[in-house]
Amino acid sequence: MVTLNRIYTKTGDDGTTALGTGERRPKYDLRIEAYGTVDETNAAIGVVRLHTGDMPEFDAMLGRIQNDLFDLGADLAVPEREGKAERLRVVASQVERLERDIDALNDKLAPLTSFVLPGGTPAAAHLHVARTICRRAERVIVELAARPGEPVSAAGIQYMNRLSDFLFVASRATNGNGAGDVLWVPGQNR
Repeated sequence: MVTLNRIYTKTGDDGTTALGTGERRPKYDLRIEAYGTVDETNAAIGVVRLHTGDMPEFDAMLGRIQNDLFDLGADLAVPEREGKAERLRVVASQVERLERDIDALNDKLAPLTSFVLPGGTPAAAHLHVARTICRRAERVIVELAARPGEPVSAAGIQYMNRLSDFLFVASRATNGNGAGDVLWVPGQNR
């Protein structure tokens, strides 16, 4: 359980922040950028949920995803080190649940005949914003994982990859199962 009695500590006034291990890193450190962008994805999903109150099953999916994103932030904030006790990690079952949710939403959608432009309902438009933030988070996490001495869980990378797919399919689902999609028309304005 997390207890936050005092919000400001002044320890970051020097431009550093602490990982879950207690190690201090500059606030521009790539690991900090990774879990910060995951947090940004989570916040964007919170905005989506302002528009999903009349869709309880779908809203519950988004709530589970928000919780998973906190798990991923915790995973990234405590890098795996040999000989250390395991901390909270994103696991394969979270990725698998997300895949099942994607399949359930996608089963109701008509096949695409063009790329989709962000838009349609407010929920769909915000889902596209969340999707683009998610893709950025994924790029940062993959870059972090490529650095020597910066371990990242494979399940965490997979989760973010699936999440961007979920957010795309979800945008179509909230656009009347694709009926309200705004389609790209190549060269339309030539």
